[in-house]
Amino acid sequence: MPPLASIITGTTPGPRRLLVYGTAGIGKSTFATCAPAPVVIQTEDGLGEVDCHKFPVATSLDAVMGALAALFSEDHRYRTVVIDSLDWLERLIWAKVCQTRQVPSIEDIGYGKGYAFALQHWRDVLDGLTALREQRGMTVILIAHAKIERFEDPQTEAYDRYAPRLHKTASALVSEWCDEVLFAGYRVFTKAQDDGFNRTRVQGLGSGERVLKTTERPSHLAKNRLNLPDELPLAWSAFAALLPGAVPATTAATPASLTSTTTTATR
Repeated sequence: MPPLASIITGTTPGPRRLLVYGTAGIGKSTFATCAPAPVVIQTEDGLGEVDCHKFPVATSLDAVMGALAALFSEDHRYRTVVIDSLDWLERLIWAKVCQTRQVPSIEDIGYGKGYAFALQHWRDVLDGLTALREQRGMTVILIAHAKIERFEDPQTEAYDRYAPRLHKTASALVSEWCDEVLFAGYRVFTKAQDDGFNRTRVQGLGSGERVLKTTERPSHLAKNRLNLPDELPLAWSAFAALLPGAVPATTAATPASLTSTTTTATR
């Protein structure tokens, strides 16, 4: 047993581990590439309009692991690693499982065991990211698209909510590992209109304002460990301003070789 003298008090904040998910084209990649000195590990071809430092699009899980290994072992001044996106990374993981098990589809591995085999590869990716965070001091931002899933709430009837577009076991593993799980969406209002004959029609209204949801609600999965407001503007500067001791990327000193992070489009 460790001695009582080994007990630690106070807080020890480190680089954040973020999962940012939302609908296509809302600005998730733009948010991530505004973090300090970012580099993106691409698993899908969608950053052509975003000016940032990025690895070539990975076509295998081995390529993703190779990028993580390079960031760990080689000399560089990147401060943020981004994976864009997790749902395309999951395809590479499934392909690796199928290659190893010599089956055409992960569904061909009976009793759902294929998804259990995939979890080990997910753990390998998270271990690599943990090493970058703890030993290279890098912030981790994971990007995923959103899906609508049926949530079986034991306290009430089942309902639909937004969640990352991942298999449920992978989603649970990644969400638990992350410090913050943030849902990127539009601010939406509803208006009820009387159509007569005891019928009411509900309209969805919005100004197009993009926000980050930081706290879990029936409509979406989310969490944070920073006691953040329930909503933030979808902008890195808004999030960074609430980090303990953090400096927003717009004012942080960035190495001259890493200044090409200005974005020209939103994703």
